[in-house]
Amino acid sequence: MSEIRNKIIELENYLESKILGQEDLVKKLLIALLADGHILVEGAPGLAKTKAIKTLSDCITAKHNRIQFTPDLLPSDITGSEIYVAARGEFEFRRGPIFANFVLADEINRAPAKVQSALLEAMAERQVSIGGKRYLLPELFMVMATQNPIEQEGTYNLPEAQLDRFLMYVKIDQPDAATEKKILHLVRGEIAHEEDKPFEKLSVDTILEARKEVLSVHTSEAIEEYLVQLIVSTRQPEKYDEKLKGYILYGASPRATLALDRCAKINAWLSGRDFVTPEDIQSVVYDVLRHRIILSFEAQAEGVVADDIISRLISLVPLP
Repeated sequence: MSEIRNKIIELENYLESKILGQEDLVKKLLIALLADGHILVEGAPGLAKTKAIKTLSDCITAKHNRIQFTPDLLPSDITGSEIYVAARGEFEFRRGPIFANFVLADEINRAPAKVQSALLEAMAERQVSIGGKRYLLPELFMVMATQNPIEQEGTYNLPEAQLDRFLMYVKIDQPDAATEKKILHLVRGEIAHEEDKPFEKLSVDTILEARKEVLSVHTSEAIEEYLVQLIVSTRQPEKYDEKLKGYILYGASPRATLALDRCAKINAWLSGRDFVTPEDIQSVVYDVLRHRIILSFEAQAEGVVADDIISRLISLVPLP
């Protein structure tokens, strides 16, 4: 086990001690971080989505900003704008909150299309264009966007092109009763354990080195074929189940193949292996594909969701 992996595992354990009941979210955050990608999280209010990204950024020598999306938000509220400085007789660019290492885009679907497109450029190109000039974002740059699933009035659905920019789309649920009690005792200050010790912050260079290390994880030819067939099955579902053809309007793009490959490698690396297994692929495939499969009206009318389709395809595509 490498020293860098040890540090990442310590970070994972620390985050799980601070964000109770959301172990899956913690792992997916780390996968997105090491894969140099962005993550969209959907969950009801009060499930520690904001706390998760803030705690992660506090554990790294990095800058964290939070943007609360509202219908009256302007693109310049995110990117920044040029301000006229009378003393110098010239315009000066004042950077917006997007210029940070970790950006929490809270309730992203409450902002109109212009604001969403401004965020899209930053996420995809890692830059901001203002007044004909390009301003580069930090090398370590990650957006965690949240959506509230229980209130859709006054919201603007994210277009498919922007959804595709997110490496993963994670759905989180309420904790169980046992975890709920732990949360209660933790907030009361009744739980004291070793994890309460200050966490030694990781440097940005450590994260960048970890990103390089995960690339050495081996994927056999048989596993590669299995991964590709899972993606292709979303485009040609009739090969496996004729009924699925009527449910899928558009399948996943090649970007999904690349995302699934990276996430599976990182999942294996975090599990202490230097090779990818089918279980690594299956553990991240829902988060990689659920926002990249466009369902037909027939599927929506019958109450079929993307996760149902993915589960069916996993059961039909032969294991290597």
